[in-house]
Amino acid sequence: MLKGLMTCGKKAIDLGQYGNNQIILNTILSFGNSGVQMNKSFWRDKNILVTGATGVLGSRLAQYLAEQNSNVVILLRDIVPKSHLSFSGTIKKVNISRGDLENYRDIERTFNEYEIDTCFHLGAQTIVTTANRSPLSTFESNIKGTWNVLEAVRNSRLVERLIVASSDKAYGEQKELPYTEDAPLHGSNPYDVSKVCTDLIAQTYYKTYKIPLAIARLGNIYGGGDLNFNRIVPGTIRSLLFNQRPIIRSNGTLVRDYFYVKDAVNAYLVLCQKLKSKNVIGQAFNFGSEKHLSVLEIVSKIANLMGKTKIKPKILNIAKGEIRKQWLNCEKATKILGWKPKYRLEDGLLETIEWYKSFFNL
Repeated sequence: MLKGLMTCGKKAIDLGQYGNNQIILNTILSFGNSGVQMNKSFWRDKNILVTGATGVLGSRLAQYLAEQNSNVVILLRDIVPKSHLSFSGTIKKVNISRGDLENYRDIERTFNEYEIDTCFHLGAQTIVTTANRSPLSTFESNIKGTWNVLEAVRNSRLVERLIVASSDKAYGEQKELPYTEDAPLHGSNPYDVSKVCTDLIAQTYYKTYKIPLAIARLGNIYGGGDLNFNRIVPGTIRSLLFNQRPIIRSNGTLVRDYFYVKDAVNAYLVLCQKLKSKNVIGQAFNFGSEKHLSVLEIVSKIANLMGKTKIKPKILNIAKGEIRKQWLNCEKATKILGWKPKYRLEDGLLETIEWYKSFFNL
């Protein structure tokens, strides 16, 4: 039996509660770093721009790259003091270029003055309900922001690698599941359409101008640092930590591919490192856990892990403009990139729960 305490962020964790489960222990012990095993020397001294660095994935990606001695630049519009970027201390280790994705001059200046050679374009308005309320701002951020980045890359003579974040939402409703990369992009709601446009604009810049890029289509990302508590994973964890009923805005039957943020970071890094290969450049790749659950199932799993099974969710059934079922086929990434997710759902959720305990000083 494992005994004693360890420090996880600001929180002491009783190792004894996990018994002899070495898999769970290993995931918790890797909490303080990215948990990604990569060719670290590849990233040293590269000048890397990360857009969307205050988000759950962008902040982890910036953290990992800074740890590998990359010269990381983030484009920052809003200061988010509680983001993982700040919470982890990463914001003190990166260069900050103030500006907006919607302003081409801000993007062009950043690429030029920081001599960017690698870019991860993750910046976007990512909330479906926000997009439904305000499609124009979502289109400006996600569509105009993407063409601004691509045009700045086209006009730069220094950029060698660009990874563009699309989404599984770009596929929209499909009769055939899981989605494969050759499925048509059928997004119909505002957010989904914005990611269709992101994807297609990236494709045309590769086909027309041979921009050195690849496109990543990811499943639903979860992990510590997601401060959008309208999302089911962080919202459920927060509610249960404070002994409140989790809120389900749908009817609970929506099915998704839940993808741990550290696996997502790994996917981006692998894709970028192999970008120069002929069967990678200009291509789109699916990345996900290939394990799909309904909303009710993921809420139940979190409650079980937290020992809060007596607290039942509140089902509002008010969600609009949501795809009913979606999950990804990642065979292409496995065959061409040699990539597979490393984390079991339970292990990723345990790390995520501990992050929020630390975040809320519990």
